[in-house]
Amino acid sequence: MYIESVQLKKFRSYDQKTVEFKEGLNIIVGENASGKTNLLESIYCCGIGKSPRTNKYKDMVKWGEGIAYIKVTLRKHKTTHTIEFSIDSQEKKRISIDGIPLVKLGEIIGLLNIVFFSPDEMKLIKESPQERRRFADISLSQQNKKYFYSLSKYNNILSQRNKLLKEHRDVKSLPEMLYGWDVQLAEHGAYIVQKRYEFIDKIQVFAKKMHSELTSNKEELKLEYESKVEYGEYDNMKQAFFERLRGDFDKDVNLSYTSFGAHRDDIGIKINDIDVRKFGSQGQQRSVALSLKLAEIYLFESELGEKPVLLLDDVLSELDPMRRRKLMKLSSGLQTLITCTDFDMDIEYNRIAIEKKEENK
Repeated sequence: MYIESVQLKKFRSYDQKTVEFKEGLNIIVGENASGKTNLLESIYCCGIGKSPRTNKYKDMVKWGEGIAYIKVTLRKHKTTHTIEFSIDSQEKKRISIDGIPLVKLGEIIGLLNIVFFSPDEMKLIKESPQERRRFADISLSQQNKKYFYSLSKYNNILSQRNKLLKEHRDVKSLPEMLYGWDVQLAEHGAYIVQKRYEFIDKIQVFAKKMHSELTSNKEELKLEYESKVEYGEYDNMKQAFFERLRGDFDKDVNLSYTSFGAHRDDIGIKINDIDVRKFGSQGQQRSVALSLKLAEIYLFESELGEKPVLLLDDVLSELDPMRRRKLMKLSSGLQTLITCTDFDMDIEYNRIAIEKKEENK
C-alpha cells in the first residue's frame, strides 16, 4: 500500500496544492509553519475520518473560505483507489471512495491504513488512560470494521445510560429502565474488551522487539491490558460485564455516571518491571511511544497482509542520532512520510519541499 498523490483545495493554510509521493521514504522539508503538518493531517483525515489535532472539522477549512477539499490517490493490492473528503464551515462532511459517496463516516476506515506519530503522541504514555484506549481503538478499528461499529454503539449506549442516571436518579423504576441498556452495554462492552486483550497480546510481541532494537537491548518492554473483566469466552465475559453493571447500580446513581466498563480500562506499560506511565523518564516514554507505533506496522502486516503508510510529523528532532538511524532501519520496506526542517542522512529518499509562499498559490 502506498499513497500516489494528495490534492488540497482551501484546506488549512493551503489554497491549492498537489503533492506526489514515491513508494519508499518521502521527506517533506520546510520551515516551521510552512504547512508540513497540515499535509499529513489531510492524509490522516482520509484514513481515519477525522483530524489528529482537532474535533472541530470547520477548523480545517481555510480562513475565509466555505469548503475544504482533500483527494488522496493510493495503490492497494495493485489497484488504484481515490478518497475524496470535503468539509464546509458548518461542519458538514462529504466523503466518497472511488467516486461512490459514503453514507456513514465510519465506512472510510480500512481502505487507507495509517500509523501516525508526532511529539504530541507522547501523551499516549504519560497522560490519562483515555489516550491509551484511543491508541488501541484507532488501530483495532482500522483492522476490524466490526470493532469500529461495536465501539460506536457502545459509546452511544453509554451516553444514554449516563443520561438516565443523571436525570432520573430519584425514580424508583430506574433499575428497570436501565436493564435494556445494560444488556446492550454488556454485549458490546464484552466484545470490545475481548478484542483489546487480544490486541495487546499480539502487539506486545512486536513492541518488545522494537523497543529492544531502539534501546540496544538495554530495556525490556511489557504491556498488559488492565480491566475488571477477565479475558475468556465471549459469553462469560458478557455475563460478567452485565453482572458488574447491575451490581454497581447504587454507586452509579450516587456518581450520576457509569463507573465500570470498557471506557474505564487502561493499558499497563512497564520497562524492566517499572511502570513507565508514572516513573519513566521523558526519553523512556518517547522510546516506548515510538516502539508502540512501529509495532503497529508489523501487526497490520500480520493481520491484513499489507503494511500501512507511516506518517512521522516532526519526530526526528526529538530523537538522538542513534535512534534516528534505527528508526530509518525499522521503517524500511513501507511508504514513510516524514516532516522536518532539514534532513541530512545519507540514505535514498524522495524530497518534497514545502515553502510558505506556496501555500497560497
